[in-house]
Amino acid sequence: MMNSAFHIPQGEEKITIELTVKEAMALTGQKFHEDSSVKSEAMRKLNEVVLRKYGMER
Repeated sequence: MMNSAFHIPQGEEKITIELTVKEAMALTGQKFHEDSSVKSEAMRKLNEVVLRKYGMER
């Protein structure tokens, strides 16, 4: 397997994402069986902020 390094412009810049406590916990691996949409909602928010911030909106 080949490992290739790549440069991420502004890779050390900080971004702010507003998550609920459950969403943050879901991103760390906690499972919420009663509400399986918690992790997907957190991922949606994360992707939305990153894409918007760096001009990669769909």
